[in-house]
Amino acid sequence: MSKGLYVSEELERHIDELFDSTIVEMGPRFSSNIVEDPKRLGFVLARYKFCSKMLAGKERVLEIGCGEGFALPVVADTVGHVTAIDMEPRLIEGCRRRLRFLKNVDFLTVDFASSYVAEQKFDAAYSMDVFEHVRPELESVYLDNLVNNLKDDGVAIIGVPNITAEKYASESSRMGHINLKDSGALVATMSRYFENVFLFGMNDETLHTGYSPMAHYLIVLCAGKKARAIR
Repeated sequence: MSKGLYVSEELERHIDELFDSTIVEMGPRFSSNIVEDPKRLGFVLARYKFCSKMLAGKERVLEIGCGEGFALPVVADTVGHVTAIDMEPRLIEGCRRRLRFLKNVDFLTVDFASSYVAEQKFDAAYSMDVFEHVRPELESVYLDNLVNNLKDDGVAIIGVPNITAEKYASESSRMGHINLKDSGALVATMSRYFENVFLFGMNDETLHTGYSPMAHYLIVLCAGKKARAIR
């Protein structure tokens, strides 16, 4: 280390340890974001920070559609264990390799649009940026699976882009969006499965409860699952 700037021996040792520590690789999507749209990383991290705060202390948590697992460490840091699932085997293989330092996370290849029941029910489940990619005719299967894998007192968090902001989204963000909703439709959908549905909006990294049509992103926090979904 250069001696031109004074640093304590303790800090110097710490910096040396950092250079010798594991360097965490990112997946292809978020590597592309670093180059083409770096601010998006902040948006995604803020969404997962909300999940980590709401689910802090939960023992068994399910992530539906973990993708590249970019922000998964944020949630894993506050809960007992995360089962992270995705339908794309290449994504799961990449997560297992890149995020092997996460000792409280299991990665599974699961098609959540088909019937899926884990061996044990979960205290909580969250699914960010997945719902909008689920074909409308499979929406009920997706939500049935979510609810059926929760304990009776379990909570769920769903995050989706707001359909009212779709015309402002980038081409890469819009790719594959086939099931967008506005705030009213999202709350109505989740209210078929849960007694309590709390709506939040996000603009960039800012979470709020303001005028929902102007929110770029919507998050619902759901609790009190119903014994039978209202069709």
